[in-house]
Amino acid sequence: MACSLVTAAVSLSVAAAAQTTGGTKPPGTAAGRALDRAAGTDTSGAYPSQRDGTRANPPGTAAGRAFDRAAGTNTSGAYPSQSNGTPGNPPGTRAGRAVNRAATPNR
Repeated sequence: MACSLVTAAVSLSVAAAAQTTGGTKPPGTAAGRALDRAAGTDTSGAYPSQRDGTRANPPGTAAGRAFDRAAGTNTSGAYPSQSNGTPGNPPGTRAGRAVNRAATPNR
């Protein structure tokens, strides 16, 4: 029993030492940090410069911003000038406005 406790204590201290770098433990897990580096995100908290909305990383995802550019929307939050109801994008959808025009004669 005593041998098991000593073995467990040594294992914990070795594991803790393996996770520390320079005496401090970096935020997140190694897997989370690797994901952040690959995806350009900050889910682990280790890369604050990659947070959403910073100069280096505008709001939304790259795919969301691409969709916004193609569709003229602002689902990502990166294109507020394309928000619904602005001069460049009147309320509703183009299809909805067409239906309204067709349903309302002599408007």
